Amino acid sequence: MAEKRKYSRKYCKYCEAKIEFIDYKDTKLLKHSLSERFKIMPRRLTGNCKKHQEMVEAAIKRARHAAIVPYIVDRKRVVANPFEIL
Repeated sequence: MAEKRKYSRKYCKYCEAKIEFIDYKDTKLLKHSLSERFKIMPRRLTGNCKKHQEMVEAAIKRARHAAIVPYIVDRKRVVANPFEIL
């Protein structure tokens, strides 16, 4: 019978840094919760708690609406860091 793997516990980095509010204009903070194709990463991969994950999702959606963060990344014209285009 195969043994179950033990994974290390992922901790919420926002709780460790004692961040109360996640601002949508702070792209460096939001970048950790986005994949390379700028999709929102799930809690099980980032280790965020429920409260901070909801704040991150709302901030990313606001930043997308304000055109700070792209909705999608074009596969043909890949840019290393789209935050520096502006």
